Amino acid sequence: MDRGAVVRITDVAALAGVSPSTVSKALNDTGSLRESTRARVREAAERLGFVPDASARSLSARRSFTVGLLSTDSAGRFSLPVVLGAENALVGGELSALLATARHDPVREQHHVRALVARRVDGIIVTGRTTEPREPIKVPMPVVYAFAPSSDADDASVVPDDALGMRLLVEHLVGLGRRRIAYVGGRAEQAASLVRYETLAAELAARDLAAVGEPLYGDWSEQWGRRAVDQILAGGPGSGRADGALPVDAIVFASDQLARGGCDRLRERGLRVPDDVAVTGYDDWDVMSLASRPPLTTVDMQLERLGQRAAELLIAAIEGDPARGVERLAPRLVVRASTLGDG
Repeated sequence: MDRGAVVRITDVAALAGVSPSTVSKALNDTGSLRESTRARVREAAERLGFVPDASARSLSARRSFTVGLLSTDSAGRFSLPVVLGAENALVGGELSALLATARHDPVREQHHVRALVARRVDGIIVTGRTTEPREPIKVPMPVVYAFAPSSDADDASVVPDDALGMRLLVEHLVGLGRRRIAYVGGRAEQAASLVRYETLAAELAARDLAAVGEPLYGDWSEQWGRRAVDQILAGGPGSGRADGALPVDAIVFASDQLARGGCDRLRERGLRVPDDVAVTGYDDWDVMSLASRPPLTTVDMQLERLGQRAAELLIAAIEGDPARGVERLAPRLVVRASTLGDG
């Protein structure tokens, strides 16, 4: 065969000694064929350099072999790794991805949803920048929600297991002998702040301990982390307190950004991290966790793995095996100098 000639399905059929319809079934993993027949057809296709016609494949399978990735923000800190993980899994499943960013704009989101439906995507993965439940989208194809779960309990959602992440942090700190632990969260109305504190309190209570003071809530910012340290240390060194004792020996911050600000303020107040006060963050955002002085012990939510899992669930749903409810993905404790010091 001439090298410049287009290889047709009939050429593959002739080399493999089967009919063109058998070639189609073998290459599209459809029909009832022996595995030896499928292997023979694939070997023939590879030898000839046969490239299936994508449009013909779509028509025969009644699928577009594309999936929509809908992010409610601009593919930022949390949604970007989710999208990357999902795309890796989709490529492995021989699916293409169409990315649409709604930038937290409901009108823009509806525009993208209509566009994805018009393109007849096989399914949609929806992600966002918080773990707050969101209203589901209404589309005639499977949908999986990643990081930002659907408010409909029947929908398939994959979220980080924040409770497990906080249990890992408490176990680590208590194992190091820390007993006077305070908590600094982000916004009080957000699930991430509340779940992380509630788990902290429960884990300490199970060990006959209690968090120092009330939980402190504010913005998810370094500035709030700094101010929170001043509130926690009120009555400590430099305050005129008679015994000069520190009220805490560890502070658990609900994010790395908060913890970085907290570390800076502790240092400015003449305290050593972790010798005087151990500090933990949450998220393992390397821009913050590694740039902090010292680098932060934190929790990696494994967002790329979360995106990959969402894609796996979507592929299964497209193939007729949909999941229901919320699946929580286990995080990973990352131990660094803010709790263990240089050694």
